[in-house]
Amino acid sequence: MADSLERGLDIKRIQAICFDIDGTLADTDDAYIQRVARWLTPFRRLLRDGDPVVAARRLVMAIESPANSFVAWLDRLHLDQILGPAANALYRLRGASATPEPELVPGTREAVQRLVQRFPLAICTARDQASAHAFLVNQGLETLFACVATARSARRAKPHPAPVAWVCEQLGLPPRALLMVGDTVVDILAGRRAGAQTVGLLCGFGELEELQAAGADLILDNPAQLVGLLLA
Repeated sequence: MADSLERGLDIKRIQAICFDIDGTLADTDDAYIQRVARWLTPFRRLLRDGDPVVAARRLVMAIESPANSFVAWLDRLHLDQILGPAANALYRLRGASATPEPELVPGTREAVQRLVQRFPLAICTARDQASAHAFLVNQGLETLFACVATARSARRAKPHPAPVAWVCEQLGLPPRALLMVGDTVVDILAGRRAGAQTVGLLCGFGELEELQAAGADLILDNPAQLVGLLLA
């Protein structure tokens, strides 16, 4: 189990929870690895381990952090017209556009169903509106989320704080009352810059060290662990 990090959460502040989708609620990273593994299978004799799945995971993990860094770099340069498509390309790279839709991270459905009994829930994703809506409908979760921030809900995309600020406006809460939950550096940076507390998850491609460096208040293995933390 992941360790609690330097700063820790102020649980009393939390009045609502905002989730990323891919790698956080949806097991898109494993779905993408399987897709890449299929592409690599004809070349398995050339692979170091001879295992397309092992090679695919190594390749995807090597791409993920630089891709997130590229999105962050575009944001710092205020290249708004490029950032949106780049963010969309990144979520597609991670498997979000896979057909059929990926499964939920194990334990997520039950966790969301319990958390919504105490907290308003929201989504902040790099997906477009149609894709985000389709995912929630396919999983039977659409009625559990009070609002959904997509790639075009705000003028800027994550890691800029604008999408998280938009969520707070929709919920009628100050950012300090929100908990942003995601699996990548861009999720953590967006939440922190908006003034929210943040939880990094290791069920996607975010690695412990980079989520720590981004300033996550807490790092957990998966969304299900939020139940014991927030509903105890």
